[in-house]
Amino acid sequence: MSYDPASGGPGWQQQPPGYPPPGGGFGQQQPPGWGPPPGQGGYGAPAQRSSFAALFDFSFTTFATPGLIKLLYVMGMVLLVIAWLGYTVFGFVVDPGLGFLALFLGGVLVLFYLAFLRLILEFYFAVVRMSEDIHRRP
Repeated sequence: MSYDPASGGPGWQQQPPGYPPPGGGFGQQQPPGWGPPPGQGGYGAPAQRSSFAALFDFSFTTFATPGLIKLLYVMGMVLLVIAWLGYTVFGFVVDPGLGFLALFLGGVLVLFYLAFLRLILEFYFAVVRMSEDIHRRP
C-alpha cells in the first residue's frame, strides 16, 4: 500500500486503521467512539488538584510544580531580603563603611539573585507546561 501523494494510487485514499475518518473540520462533532471519554479534558490530561494534594500523589498523575512555583518564588524573595538585611545590620555593627557597602552592593546582588531565581523557576514551569501539553495531545 502506497501513501505517496504523487503516485495517486488507491492506497493514498485509504485511511490507516485507528485514525479518524477524513472530512472532519473545526466545530464538527466527532463520530461516537472517537476522542476522550465523556467528562475528561483529553488523553492523559492531569486532574486539577491543589498543589498540596499533588505532593502526596504517588502515582504522579498530577504535577506539583505549577502550584508550588508561586510559593517558591515568594519564599526565595523573602529569604533574599532577610539575608540582605541581616548582612547590612551585621556590616553596620562591624564597620559603618562595610554596612553601606552591604546596603548598596547587597541590593544589586539581591536583584541579580532574584532574577536568576525567576529564570530557573520559569524554566522548570515551562518544562512542566510542555509536558502537560504533550499529554493532552490526541
